[in-house]
Amino acid sequence: MPWRDFGSLSFFKIFMGIFKDASTKRLEITANTCQSFSSLDLALIEHKNKEYKMREVQLGSHTVMSHGVTVARTHMHDWLILLVLVVIEVILYVIHPFYRYVGKDMMTDLKYPFKSNTLPVWAVPIFAILLPMVIFLIIYFRRRDIYDLHHAILGLVYSVLVTAVITDSIKNAVGRPRPDFFWRCFPDGKDVYDQLGNVICHGDRNVIKEGHKSFPSGHTSWSFAGLGFLSLYLSGKIKAFDHRGHVAKLCIVFLALVVACLVGISRVDDYWHHWQDVFAGGLLVLPSAISSSRCAPQDSLSFWCPIDSSMVGGLMLTFRHWRSHAEVHKHPVL
Repeated sequence: MPWRDFGSLSFFKIFMGIFKDASTKRLEITANTCQSFSSLDLALIEHKNKEYKMREVQLGSHTVMSHGVTVARTHMHDWLILLVLVVIEVILYVIHPFYRYVGKDMMTDLKYPFKSNTLPVWAVPIFAILLPMVIFLIIYFRRRDIYDLHHAILGLVYSVLVTAVITDSIKNAVGRPRPDFFWRCFPDGKDVYDQLGNVICHGDRNVIKEGHKSFPSGHTSWSFAGLGFLSLYLSGKIKAFDHRGHVAKLCIVFLALVVACLVGISRVDDYWHHWQDVFAGGLLVLPSAISSSRCAPQDSLSFWCPIDSSMVGGLMLTFRHWRSHAEVHKHPVL
C-alpha cells in the first residue's frame, strides 16, 4: 500500500477528531492525557505556562526608569539600521525617477484635472505613525511594560520605513505618469512632442518630476504600513480572535484598515493615482507589516489564534497518534 494512502485517510480523521475536541472542550490535559507525552514535552508546556504567568505578574515592574537604558542598549543596532533606512529614503526622494516615454496617443488617460491633495503629504505620518504611538503610550501607562512599548514602536517604525524604501524604489524604477500628467507637463494646455513622439514638457520641473511617480501609491502604502501594524497589535492586545464571539473587538481591529482604505480611495478621487497604483500600494505593505508585528511581545503575537497549553497538547497528541498509526501500517514517517 503506498504511503500516500494514510490508511484510508485515517490520519485526517484522527486530526479532525482531536482538533475538534481541542476547540470545543479545550482539551484539558488530565492525568490520562499526560501519559501520551514524554517528560520533555510536559516540561516544555509547563515552562511556557510559567513564563506567560510570570510576565503577567511582572507587569508594572518594567518601566522607562528601571529598564529604559537596558532596552536602549540591547536594541541600539536595530535603531542604527532604521537610521540607515531613513538615509536611503531621503536619497530615493531626491533622485529623479525614470522618465518613461509618453506619446500623444497615451494622453487620453492622462488628462484628468490637476487638483490639490485631499490628504496632504504631511498628514500621512500623523495618522500612520504618531496616532499608533499615542495608542502605544496609553497602553504603556496602563500596563507599565517598557518592553511592550519599545518593541511596538520599533516594529511600527520598521514597517513604515521598509515600506517607504520599497515604494519609492519602485516609483523611481517604473516612472509611471500620473492621471493628471498632461497638465503637469503642459500647464498652458499646448502639448509639444519631439520627432519620436515623446513629450517635451515645459512645466515646473518639480511638478513634472512628481508626475512620474504614480506607481505604486505612497499614501496608501504608508497608511497600510502604520495602520496595518496597529491593527495587528490591537488584535493581540484585546484577543480579537479568541473564539468567544465578541464582534466589537473585530470592529476595533478593522477600523484602522478601513481608514487606510479610505486614504487609498482619496488618491484615486484626486486623480493623483490610477486604481492599480492604490491596489499595489495596499498589497506591497503586507510582508513588512506582518513581519514587523513579530517584534511585539508574546501577547501581541497571538493575534490569530491564542496558543495555550491545551492547544499545544492537542497538536502534540495528534502527531503522536499519527506516528503510532504510521508505524503500525509501516508507513514511512517524514
